[in-house]
Amino acid sequence: MTKPETKFVAALPMYDWPEMRSEVDAQWARLRDAFRQKGIEAPQTIARFNADLRPVEGGIRDAAGKVIAPDPATLPPGELYFHGLWLHPALLFAQTCWGPMETGLSEHVQVIGQPNYDAFEGGQGELYSSAIVMRAGEAPSVGSPADGSPLIPLDILRGKHFTFNSLDSMSGIVGLTRDLEALGESLDIFSERSESGGHRASIVAIAEGRADVAAIDCLSWALAQRFEPAAEAVAVVGWTRRRKGLPFITARSTPEKIVVALREAVAALA
Repeated sequence: MTKPETKFVAALPMYDWPEMRSEVDAQWARLRDAFRQKGIEAPQTIARFNADLRPVEGGIRDAAGKVIAPDPATLPPGELYFHGLWLHPALLFAQTCWGPMETGLSEHVQVIGQPNYDAFEGGQGELYSSAIVMRAGEAPSVGSPADGSPLIPLDILRGKHFTFNSLDSMSGIVGLTRDLEALGESLDIFSERSESGGHRASIVAIAEGRADVAAIDCLSWALAQRFEPAAEAVAVVGWTRRRKGLPFITARSTPEKIVVALREAVAALA
């Protein structure tokens, strides 16, 4: 764990699997160097733990002075509380999800740009979809629709145990909920629902028979196929509609001049 050496903090936590650490560090190095070329004091390394975040005495407050997140120094040092990162007043750059953005985070941050998902099945430009997965052999495997439309196998999903990473995840539950509603259905088609804590954990739960189905964003599914042995026992049986992928954000308090430079640098790297 390292303390930030500038006034800013940055993180890329959403796909920072242990096996991906070197690749995520390399991604940050490219972004950091591009930001520094714009005159921005980007930190040398990204934050991965609460201990890497500067203390905020009395807790993190909104513009009206209301506490909206605890002081990072009061949290378990070896963990990372995402909202404490996203709401930190010194946040220069991070990833988040449109689920939390829609439930209040957008009031406290500024969007810098969107990543590109062209390299992954289910992705197109800034759009991504989720693979609907079940145990291999329980239903036919399907590819991602070329036009990005949803492919929801209602008869196969009905009565199954659905597991999801977190309630505010666009890829894990919110997007699927909306696709089901567009078909006149709801999450009630599932016999049971449980929260796994992460996409990787959802895949393992399905492989081990503790759940039957999950929605895994296409990049996380690609990572699982590379690094998670349990993925070999899991297959794609459907896809959610393509939607905007995980946005890059900065603090609401980041000066406009820096925001403009961040957007220019991210766009140039896309």
